[in-house]
Amino acid sequence: MILYKTVGKAAQVEQIIEKSRFITHVRPVAGREEADSFFAEIKKEYKDATHNVPAMVIGDKFQIQWASDDGEPQGTSGAPVVQMLVNEGITNVAVVVTRYFGGILLGGGGLVRAYSHCASLAVNEADILNMYFCNTAIITMDYDLYGKISYILPEFETKLISSDFGNNVKITVNVKSELYDSFCKKLTDITSGKILIEKTNELFDNF
Repeated sequence: MILYKTVGKAAQVEQIIEKSRFITHVRPVAGREEADSFFAEIKKEYKDATHNVPAMVIGDKFQIQWASDDGEPQGTSGAPVVQMLVNEGITNVAVVVTRYFGGILLGGGGLVRAYSHCASLAVNEADILNMYFCNTAIITMDYDLYGKISYILPEFETKLISSDFGNNVKITVNVKSELYDSFCKKLTDITSGKILIEKTNELFDNF
C-alpha cells in the first residue's frame, strides 16, 4: 500500500501567464530547516522578483503544512500550493513559485489557478515517487542457492540494496512490509530452510 508520495529530485519549470513570468522550483526536503534554507536560497537568487511564494509539506502524515503569500492577496498563492500537494498525497517537498508581474491583474481565482498549476507542473517534473513501509532483510546462502533466490526476488518486488560474495553469498534487500512474511516463507520453502534471513530495519522506501 502506498503510504505517501514524494519527489525524487529537484526541478524547475517556467510559465508565462497573462504576461507574468512564473518560475517554479521544487526540491525534496527531509525537514523544516532544510526547506527554510531552500526558500532563502531562491529568494536571494530572485531578489528582484515581485513575489517569491514558498510552500512546504513535510512528514509521512503531512504533519507540517506551511506557506506564505509573500505579498499576494491572502489565500491566493501559498495556500493553494499546499492544498495541491496534500490532495496529491505528496510530502517531504518544498516549493517556491517566483512571479515577475507582467502588468495584468489575474484576480483571486486566476492567482489560485496560476500558482497551483505552476507548482503541479514542477512537481511532476521532479519525478514523483511512491513510498512504502518496508523491512530490510539480510539473506545469507550458499552459492548453489543464489540463482534460485535471485529468480524469486522480482516476484516480491524487492529492492536490492547490496550483494556480498565471500565464503557464501549475502544479499540485502528491502521488501514491502505487507509482503515480508510471505517472502520469507517462499524463500524458506524453495531452499528447504537452508538459508538465513535476518530482519533488520523498518523504513520507508520507493519501488
